[in-house]
Amino acid sequence: MSLFQSRLIALFFVIPFFMLNNAQARSFKNAYISFEIQDNWKCKTEQSEWVCRSEDPQESKEAVIILTAKEAGIPDTFVAYNEHLSKPILLNLKTGGTMMSTITIPPREYAVGDQKWLDALHSNSEVQNYYTRYLATIKDKIAILVTFSAHSKFYAKHSAHFMKTVQSLKVIAAKDLTSRPESGPIRPSNEMLGPAIGQAMPADLLTSEDGTDSSTSASRNKGLLSNNLFLGFIFVILAIIGYVGFKFYKSRDN
Repeated sequence: MSLFQSRLIALFFVIPFFMLNNAQARSFKNAYISFEIQDNWKCKTEQSEWVCRSEDPQESKEAVIILTAKEAGIPDTFVAYNEHLSKPILLNLKTGGTMMSTITIPPREYAVGDQKWLDALHSNSEVQNYYTRYLATIKDKIAILVTFSAHSKFYAKHSAHFMKTVQSLKVIAAKDLTSRPESGPIRPSNEMLGPAIGQAMPADLLTSEDGTDSSTSASRNKGLLSNNLFLGFIFVILAIIGYVGFKFYKSRDN
């Protein structure tokens, strides 16, 4: 393990323990899972996914928690999840290109109470310039995936909140959940668990390396360009005035 990965483990798994009591939390519960979430965050359904974001306009663009569940089928095993998260994930960029994610921390088993989860961290897997922590589990007839994504510039800011949510995860699904459609959106067994997470990602998340959206960056660049053109124009006028003044001064001397 590299020094960089060791520091990331300290950042994402150790340091947050010293910060857990700093923020107020509220309880969230749906048909299959419950957890603690920061008090100014809310969750809402997007088709078959739940999307949790801050109510603060700026923070809502920095980080997001997305959860989904499906009826467990033959492909749903911890071995299969481990194999998937051990490989780079293809990301379709907003610009039209693609890139492969970086496996920042390889998948490992993580126990929350008596429930085993598979836990991994990738960068550039769901949104460009974002870290995404994946927690996947299987219990009885249901498979669950919870992702914690934050812009690289703001992951340290949100890591304590994320850790508190992770530590509070509880699978509460009834054994007959999949036969009760009124319980909430559950994907069928023939679908994969992960792809819908990317589709549920909010479109207004920050994507630039400095933590701004592309429209803001373009506006700033345009403003800077306009200022530079204006300053250049002023310099040209001053140069002309100086040249005329110099010629006039020389003609008087002659």
